[in-house]
Amino acid sequence: MRILLGAVAALALSATAVLAAGEDVMASRIGNTTITTDASGMSSRIYYEADHSFTGVQGDLQLAGTWAVKGSQVCLTFTSEAPPGYPNPICTPVAAHNVGDSWTSGPFTVQLVAGRQ
Repeated sequence: MRILLGAVAALALSATAVLAAGEDVMASRIGNTTITTDASGMSSRIYYEADHSFTGVQGDLQLAGTWAVKGSQVCLTFTSEAPPGYPNPICTPVAAHNVGDSWTSGPFTVQLVAGRQ
């Protein structure tokens, strides 16, 4: 019985660690601006919140919804109209980055800039 309880406790702790790691991947984005640019040159500005909501803009389109880390991806589910040509939800690879970093994620070039811009 002790072995079973120990295994259950270890599983619960490892699940908590995975969740915490997922949250850490997004920590630098909270309170800052994530600028994504697709292959056509269309840019979006996304503002992530700690409560797993996001807002943003793409041209004249106002964006809003929720975000979740699922494995090695971040998935955005739009409660507003999704940008034209994008699925809802859209999931892209995610990794931890620092403010000032630029990288590629799936079909996007991404920049993380300080503050709300």
